Amino acid sequence: MSDAISLGEALRQFLEKSRIKNSIQSMQIEDHWLKLMGETIAKYTDRIEIKNGTLFIYTEVAPLKNELVFQKELIKKRINENLGDNVVKDVVIC
Repeated sequence: MSDAISLGEALRQFLEKSRIKNSIQSMQIEDHWLKLMGETIAKYTDRIEIKNGTLFIYTEVAPLKNELVFQKELIKKRINENLGDNVVKDVVIC
């Protein structure tokens, strides 16, 4: 009997334990941000990053910050559905 695992499973296990996981997830979210949130929000979002299950959304536009605060649950739901996993546990607007 063999304990061999697939390459995909080996990569998944590596990413679970590595420090680059957050960077890869941030890039995945950025790739889909326009589609998920619309052109206006995407245009005025300066940066997006995820750290330990918390999504940080950076913008200098005060009205957008207020709007995003009210949409935190929707943002979390859309991103998790898009990534196919419960990646985002919390959303912080900066």
